[in-house]
Amino acid sequence: MKAKFFIIPILCLLSIVAFTQDATVTEEELTRYATAMDSINEMSAEVKEMITELVKNNKVVTATRYNEISKIISDETKLAEAKATPEEIAFVKELAAKRDSATVQINAAVQSLAKDFVGAATFNKVRKALSTDAELKGKYEALMAELAKDNPGVQ
Repeated sequence: MKAKFFIIPILCLLSIVAFTQDATVTEEELTRYATAMDSINEMSAEVKEMITELVKNNKVVTATRYNEISKIISDETKLAEAKATPEEIAFVKELAAKRDSATVQINAAVQSLAKDFVGAATFNKVRKALSTDAELKGKYEALMAELAKDNPGVQ
């Protein structure tokens, strides 16, 4: 699954919420932010795994063919050139709908975590600080590595 589906809601959230004046990030704020991001990463990995399994276990299209068709699914001319069958097109569209549905759920979770668990202002403050503070980014990456250890399927 493409990462842009998960970056877009975060960027939208950032444009909606005002940045806080206080640039100091506490350990608690960083930990909450990292915990939220780890949860988002887990949800994204679960969706990717679901799509991978559905592609791997289907009898309609190979993984290579799925990747080929998914890139051109909205272009009827290219689908015709690729000789995509109605079954292949239907399968790719069905998976796209499942992925889109899961993306909507993840977007809602991102917004909820940012607003309710971390706090919108804190979420934005930490995100901004991570882009400018190398020491804080190092702490964040160490936290993320530690949190990722218990994520299923993530090594």
